[in-house]
Parts: sequence; structure tokens; C-alpha cells
Amino acid sequence: MITGISHITLVVQNLERTAAFLECIFDAKEVFSNTVTKYFLINDLWIALNKGNSLSERTYNHIAFAIKDDDYDKYISRVNKANAEVVQGRTRSNGEGRSIYFYDFDNHLFELHTGTLDERLKSLFTE
Repeated sequence: MITGISHITLVVQNLERTAAFLECIFDAKEVFSNTVTKYFLINDLWIALNKGNSLSERTYNHIAFAIKDDDYDKYISRVNKANAEVVQGRTRSNGEGRSIYFYDFDNHLFELHTGTLDERLKSLFTE
């Protein structure tokens, strides 16, 4: 039986730069480090960084983190402070929340999203 997500691993060129990125935007807490890997906790979510080559291309595959709508502007500031490249997200229906999409230095796409699955499903049936 699946009980949840164990961890997310990202391959990055520069461990220190990505560590600063995660700490700035997500309040990630480093719990382990050596020369080829770093482990972080974002709340209870384990994020692993492994040193290696960046992704060669960008896609819409992404990791979405939930945020409160009241914190939206705070996270825009954090993303800008981290020098992340903010990109336009997909067109949204009313009521499904707001999102901030941004790339890290290794072409990983992240999303900070204010909505829930229930809100998304309701918006699909009220269009």
C-alpha cells in the first residue's frame, strides 16, 4: 500500500546554489550534506539534491507546492529574491486558485499553488 511520497530527488550542477534557492523560497532545512548530495526537509517532505548535469531542456513537468492565498505576494518576493525565472502558467478558470511558476538553475519547473483539488474539480464543472 502506498502511504505517500517518500522523497523527491533533483539532479543539479551546483549543490550550494540550489541549497540557497531552496532555503530562500521554501524555508528548506538542510539535514545532510556531503560532496555529491544534500538532503533537505520542506516541512515533512524530503528533498534530495544529487550533483550532476542540468536537464537539457525545459518541460511542463513540475513539482507543485501548496501555499495559502494570503501568502501569494510573500512567495512572489521570495522567488524574485532567489533570482528564479518566473514564467507564465496555463490559463486558469475562476475559482481554481493562483499559481507562481518558476525555473531553478537546472531547468526544473516549480509551482506554488493556492488552490486545492476540490476547487479545481468544482471549477471544471462550473465552466
